[in-house]
Amino acid sequence: MKPISNSIAPLLTTSISSNSDRYDKQKTKRPVSSLSRRSFLGKSLAVGAGTIGAGLLANVPTAKASGGLTPGDAALLQFPAALELIEADFWIQYNELGGVQDPEVPGGTGNDAYREAIEVLDEDMAIYIHDNTDDEITHHTFLNAYLVSKGAAPADLDPFRTLMGSTATGVNPDLIGHRLTNLMQLTIDTSWWTRYRDDSHNPDLDPNHVFPQAVPTLGVNQHTAIPRTDADTTDPNFLQAIANTAAFHFPTIEQGGNSLYPALALRATHTEVLRILISIGPTETMHFQTWSDVAGNAPPLTAVDPVTGVSVTFPDLEVDDELFDKALIMPEPCPFLDPSLPICSVIRPTKTEDVAMGTLQCLTDMGLFIGQSPAFFAFMTELARLADHARAGGRR
Repeated sequence: MKPISNSIAPLLTTSISSNSDRYDKQKTKRPVSSLSRRSFLGKSLAVGAGTIGAGLLANVPTAKASGGLTPGDAALLQFPAALELIEADFWIQYNELGGVQDPEVPGGTGNDAYREAIEVLDEDMAIYIHDNTDDEITHHTFLNAYLVSKGAAPADLDPFRTLMGSTATGVNPDLIGHRLTNLMQLTIDTSWWTRYRDDSHNPDLDPNHVFPQAVPTLGVNQHTAIPRTDADTTDPNFLQAIANTAAFHFPTIEQGGNSLYPALALRATHTEVLRILISIGPTETMHFQTWSDVAGNAPPLTAVDPVTGVSVTFPDLEVDDELFDKALIMPEPCPFLDPSLPICSVIRPTKTEDVAMGTLQCLTDMGLFIGQSPAFFAFMTELARLADHARAGGRR
C-alpha cells in the first residue's frame, strides 16, 4: 500500500481560526474505498503507526507563553475529541430511532417499534439515550473549541462520513450514507460485566486473566443494534434481540471512556488539560453505571437474524452467582497497584501504556468501523500514537 499521509495531513493542519460552531455540522463527502478494519489496523499497529501517517500533526503549535499547549497536551485532547465525534455519531443514530426528538438532539423522527422494544428494559430509555447523545455532542464541541482557543488544531472527521447506516423509518434521511460508524455488524465483548464484579482480579495487575462474558454469543459473529430496514421490526422476538444488543453495546462503549480519561490524565502537563480530562471522564462513568444497570433488564431470549442466520442468546442474569448477578452494579473492590495492599473499589483498567491504541483496537474489533476507508484508520492510528507518546512533565 502506498503512503497516504499526504492525503490526511491537512485534516489536522487546516486553518484554526474558524468558529468552533463548525464542528457541530454534519457534512457530506464522496465515499472512498473500504478495507478490512482488522487487517489494516492490525498491520499499522505491528509496523508502527508512524509509517503510515508520519508528520500528521507536525504543524500543531507548541506551547506559548500565553498559555498555549505542548504537542503532547494537544494530542491528549485531540484523540478524545475524535473519539467523542465517533461516539456522537452512533449515539445520534440511536437517538434518531429510539430517543427523544427535540432541538437539543434534532434530526430523526423515531421508530415506534424499536423504541417500544428498547423501553422493555426501562421506561426512561428514550430520555437516557437522548441525554447520553447530548453529552457526547457537548464533549467533542468543547474539546475542539478549547483546542482552537489554544492555537492547536481540532479533530475533524467530516471527510470520513461515508457509511450507509440504517434506512428504517425514523432515521434522518439527510444522513443516510454519511455516517462515521456502523451499528449493524457489531461483535460485543461483554467481559466488563464480570470484570467489575470480580474481587480477585484487575487487568492492570493480571492482564492475562480471562473474564467470562455476560452474553457469550454477542462476542462472536456480527449483530445489529438498530433495525437495518423496516423489515427488522416485523418479528417481535428478533426486534427485542436488536434492542437487547443495543442495551449491552451502550455500557460496553461507555466503560471504555471510563478507563481512557483517567489513563490519559496521568500524562497531562498543563493543569487545565488535566482538569478537562478528569472532569469529562467521570461523566463517562455515570453513563456506564446507568447502562450497566439497564442492560441487566434485557429479557432472556434466543433469536436468529433472518438476514445473516446468526443466532444470539441473552441469558437470565437474575442469578445468585456474584460474577453475573444483575443487581450487583457497584464496582466490586479488587486488587489495586500492588497485590499486597488491601482491595479497593476502583476504575479498571487505568494503566497508561498504549491506552489510546488499545481503545482504538477495541472499537475496531467491535466492528464499529466496518466499511471505513484506509485513510480513516491511518488518521485515527496516528492520533492514538501521538496520545500514547505524550509524557507528563512538571505541571503548570
